[in-house]
Amino acid sequence: MLRTVKAAAYTLYARRLRARLAGATLPRHVAMVMDGNRRWARQHGFEDPRIGHRYGAEHLDEVLSWCVEAGIRHVTVFVASVDNMTKRDTVEVENLMRMIEEVVAARLSRPDGRWQVHLAGRLDVLPDSTRHALKLAEEATYGSGADFHVTIAIGYDGRDEIVNAVRSLLESEAADGHSVADIAQRLTADRIAEHLYTHGQPDPDLVIRTSGEQRMSGFLLWQAAYSELHFCDVHWPGFRKVDFLRALRSYAARHRRFGA
Repeated sequence: MLRTVKAAAYTLYARRLRARLAGATLPRHVAMVMDGNRRWARQHGFEDPRIGHRYGAEHLDEVLSWCVEAGIRHVTVFVASVDNMTKRDTVEVENLMRMIEEVVAARLSRPDGRWQVHLAGRLDVLPDSTRHALKLAEEATYGSGADFHVTIAIGYDGRDEIVNAVRSLLESEAADGHSVADIAQRLTADRIAEHLYTHGQPDPDLVIRTSGEQRMSGFLLWQAAYSELHFCDVHWPGFRKVDFLRALRSYAARHRRFGA
């Protein structure tokens, strides 16, 4: 009985949140740091905290469906940093990569999917099987005419991205015969942005991080310069639709000044 009452109250609250967002200015691009999978598993009594990775991977499908409902056409999700790949326990990393292959990549590459897949990060630090699965998902959805775009940030570090973008720009300019002085004179933020992993995509309007941590951890350091930030205490697998709607409500209530 109590569970039924709670479910009814939750449904009513979610409906009220959606009603308040009617006609509100919503983000065009939402970026999310999917943090807290292992802590969620421990909190729920699982002996193996890596189980949280499976729940977290499966939960992405549901969260993307909420974005579709809200009309948010660009989503970027932070799956794993370079440090995650190189410094965490090998068995844990292998488990996480298997979840990416079997759940995330497999579901996003479905022929009837709504999402076009983009990749951001150093794919060279990934296992061959994970890199292959993600590239297949990217290729399978390329040119599909999908209205929604999801970027998987994996093997990602924002500082590395900026360094690589500048290096790529310099190499391109040098190949065209430009001198150092000429390159320096022509250097602009827009020209660097053309060489980022995410070039051609809009910068995120809203960045959501779960699990209560209030830091960016190197995520989209360039792109999120003027993004609104929302920190949520719940862990990623427990991130509910009402939590998502609250983040949108918070965004809609803010007056964006873009650094002014």
